[in-house]
Amino acid sequence: MNGNGKAHPPNQNGNTANGNGNGHSSEHNGNNGNGHKTGFLAGSLPSRPSRTQPTRYAHIVGWGMKVPDKVVTNADLEAVVETSDEWIRSRTGIQERRIAAERDSVVSLGFEAARNALDRADILPTEIDLIIVATSTPEDIYPSTACKIQNLLGATKAGAFDLSAACSGFVYALNMASQAIRSGSIEHALVIGTEVNSRVMDWNDRTTCILFGDGAGAVVLTSSEDPGGLLSCVLGADGSGADLLGIPTVGYSALPEGKLLHKLHMNGREVFRFATHIIHESIEEALEKADLKMADVALIVPHQANQRIISAAARSLNVPEALFYSNLHRYGNTSAASIPIAMCEAEREGRILPGDNVVLIGFGGGLTWATAVVQWHKVAPPKPQGMSYKLSQSRREVLYVFAFWRDKFLKSYRRWEARLKGSPTKTANMRQEKGKPADAPPTPARRPDAAKAERKATPEPEKELEKN
Repeated sequence: MNGNGKAHPPNQNGNTANGNGNGHSSEHNGNNGNGHKTGFLAGSLPSRPSRTQPTRYAHIVGWGMKVPDKVVTNADLEAVVETSDEWIRSRTGIQERRIAAERDSVVSLGFEAARNALDRADILPTEIDLIIVATSTPEDIYPSTACKIQNLLGATKAGAFDLSAACSGFVYALNMASQAIRSGSIEHALVIGTEVNSRVMDWNDRTTCILFGDGAGAVVLTSSEDPGGLLSCVLGADGSGADLLGIPTVGYSALPEGKLLHKLHMNGREVFRFATHIIHESIEEALEKADLKMADVALIVPHQANQRIISAAARSLNVPEALFYSNLHRYGNTSAASIPIAMCEAEREGRILPGDNVVLIGFGGGLTWATAVVQWHKVAPPKPQGMSYKLSQSRREVLYVFAFWRDKFLKSYRRWEARLKGSPTKTANMRQEKGKPADAPPTPARRPDAAKAERKATPEPEKELEKN
């Protein structure tokens, strides 16, 4: 892949680009794909017939978002905590955020975003091979949010799991799905970032509750032989900063001082300092891996955490702030959902066009960071609102209805199966007595008074020692 995002032509030896995102070709005389010689001679191994496999690329072909209807402005927060609209705007750039209603959940928002992405890609849920959900606010530790969304979609052929990397989670998930496609193990993947941050907020802490909002975004990835898609990705973590940002949950035996169970805490000053330098470093590293320069970048879509972080990153990279897309003022910090939501809105506004090189950069708790360089694929425009569009939509709607009734049927079937068939191991005992065969009858339980009498008859070791 050259600096203009085009594939290198084959060289005289018949070598092609290796598809690893760094644009370097793998030579037949022992190049290992990273530009280094493996050290063996060309004639040292027996020749085998060449079976060239086409290079696979992972392209984004569908995208969608969903945010709650309820809008909470800075003025609304003045009635909740000691703050003001001017104070919030000047320090964060946030003007309003979306807050989930009682009927909204991390699953329902993710499901709606996924539906919109599948509609844009014109792909049936049954064609999806893998679903990855990035979230920091799941309803359950397990089952995963991805499994619940998979069930609602009726994506019966898809594997599903959650990925926890805080605000970097969406880019982490995007890389995992892309690698699965490039390896040839799957054809289509659905990547979702969904959060309901409002339910883990300490609404007495004005330093955090003013920052966060709720929402979901999703993309559909598909395999293609056309060069492009995910060109490179840089993943990083620094666990020494784990105490700076997090949500304590059930695993603690004793909570650290100053932290509340299931409530978000953050050291804003240290996170700010971390974010401003990691954006610069990781973007430069990702561009180098993609064999691109900053001049080749059409748009940078950062995690929407704080407008001052975005401004500082632009100054550090010596680029205009307009190169960074921001919708922070409308939605606040939606954690793992912020990048896909911003990407959807940027495409809708015409900021992302086919062939553009787009940088996605996330950073957050862990501490973690992730940067991806994506060459935007040419996707067919949405179908007009005619008969063909309605027929295409109806196929998916039928699957969603079928998925709903399938879920009801399977739950009822399991209950009746348990009643009719009983236990699958009817002769199993909780504990097999030592020295007895498995099919021997258990020893009858002793009466409580008999056990008490036996304990009295048994001399205690300490008293025996005293007597001796």
